[in-house]
Amino acid sequence: MDLSAEKPDIEWYNTFPAHGAVYDLTSTAVSGTDIKERVRAIISLGKSDDPRAVRPLMDLLSDRDPEIRLSSATALGQLKSGRSVEALTGLLKERSEHIAIRQQAAISLAAIRSTGAIREMKEFVADKNEEAAIRSYTEEILAKIGTW
Repeated sequence: MDLSAEKPDIEWYNTFPAHGAVYDLTSTAVSGTDIKERVRAIISLGKSDDPRAVRPLMDLLSDRDPEIRLSSATALGQLKSGRSVEALTGLLKERSEHIAIRQQAAISLAAIRSTGAIREMKEFVADKNEEAAIRSYTEEILAKIGTW
């Protein structure tokens, strides 16, 4: 499993029509059969600055493919929507999830920087029942953004 969100090819993104592009990207991200195309669509959604992309990206956090979950968590951090805080917090706390995906959830929460996101991260760090490594990682992120 290669957990890296590759950069989108701008020519690929430009093949989508300007009108309704977010819907085309969402369709590819959710229903596409090629993982690389799905990942590119997710990355493009994250860069779209379109609030309509938030809900489908949140839904993709529970996709069976870890590349899709990682890319979706990254894209949500780029969109910086407070609507995704609960979903990203759930991903951060999911002990059965890959560590890289949990770390990306913490990074994305820090990027959102809403009061709720920071509060959830602080509560996560304070919970001694959580894994020490991911708690420490989250604490470092909080320190880097000056909220710890």
